[in-house]
Amino acid sequence: MVTLTPECRQYLAHQAEREGVPLVAVRVKVKGGGCSGLSYDVELADSAKDTDLVFGEDAPRIFVDPKSHTFVDGLVLDVSRGLVGTGFVFNNPKAQKTCGCGTSFSI
Repeated sequence: MVTLTPECRQYLAHQAEREGVPLVAVRVKVKGGGCSGLSYDVELADSAKDTDLVFGEDAPRIFVDPKSHTFVDGLVLDVSRGLVGTGFVFNNPKAQKTCGCGTSFSI
């Protein structure tokens, strides 16, 4: 399961409004690469793929492909607001090591 904090939901609503698209869902993926071997990818989405796992009842729902879910089961997606901008914070109980920027991890 992957969940979003209320602050993350607000941030995603703002991003969707800025891009002029309806807030339907967010897709969370894991790709190879980054300082620690794996990196997160988060994007707005409007429909699930046939194989996606879907979490949440209310918009934005969360779409995760089965392979990525192996790495992010239990993830809580949050945001951090600071002087240098706003960005995602990945609270992933499966991550054993993360890089300094927080978007790359290893298991």
